[in-house]
Amino acid sequence: MTSILTNTAAIAALTTLRSIGANMDTTQNRISTGLRVQTAADNSAYWSIATTMRSDNKSLSAVQDALGLGAAKTDTAYSGLNNAIDVISEIKAKLVAAREPGVDKTKINKELTELKNQLASTAKSASFNGENWLYNTSTAAVGTKQMVGSFVRAADGSVSVGVLEFDASTSVLIDTKTASRGALTKSIQVDPAKTGTATGTYYLISVASGSQTGSAIELTGSTTDAEVEGMISAVESIFTNLTASAATLGATNKRISMQDDFMADLRDTITKGVGRLVDADMNEESTRLKALQTQQQLGIQALSIANSDSQNILSLFR
Repeated sequence: MTSILTNTAAIAALTTLRSIGANMDTTQNRISTGLRVQTAADNSAYWSIATTMRSDNKSLSAVQDALGLGAAKTDTAYSGLNNAIDVISEIKAKLVAAREPGVDKTKINKELTELKNQLASTAKSASFNGENWLYNTSTAAVGTKQMVGSFVRAADGSVSVGVLEFDASTSVLIDTKTASRGALTKSIQVDPAKTGTATGTYYLISVASGSQTGSAIELTGSTTDAEVEGMISAVESIFTNLTASAATLGATNKRISMQDDFMADLRDTITKGVGRLVDADMNEESTRLKALQTQQQLGIQALSIANSDSQNILSLFR
């Protein structure tokens, strides 16, 4: 039936044209933004996952920044310890030289004094961002230092921050309040059974707290050979302790570096994973746009034909 009131063909063509137009808007939006899922309305599940993972990626970026700060702290402390080890080696060499019969011990002691000053300067200078793991002036012990190392999202959705720890009490060189907490200020008792020297207690750097026992490692004209050998044994003990502390600090620094590399890889992986969920395939979208443009042209032509049908009815009345 042909009607001049209701043009069914035109209505159908117009509906199709509207659908094509909506699809073109969607495709053009994907091409302009590069996103297949831009809002929750596009795909609520993928949008939710992508939004959460983007937020986690920002947290991982903050973790990387924290790891960089932690690496700077450990690098600073390690540099100070490494320098202290070199100076301790020099002190040991000077004491060995002082064991030589007839040597002027007072002149060697002047060198020892300067080397001690260098140790104190190193310990004081090894500070980063207000933190010094080698020099402590507080009545409280330095204790364990924590550095942000990871951001973890559990299967139940809960989140937590992981930390890397280093016992900084093992790296303290000088403690001005409690001498026994500093590797250079604590008193070291020489064990004659292990060293073959006479029993004695020595410390390298004196502090004003008055908590030190034994004798300072310094030379005078009357210092005996047995005392020199005792001092050498004490310095060797200090050297061993510092080497162990530097090794531990170096291992911590290496772990921070590895964790930083892992965080960078993890962020890249998350970014790629989110992209697979929400990014538009530009090859596919460009092909779809070409097809929709063709359909739109055909739809316009179909609507034109449908509208011309009513004009054809006039010829029946002529």
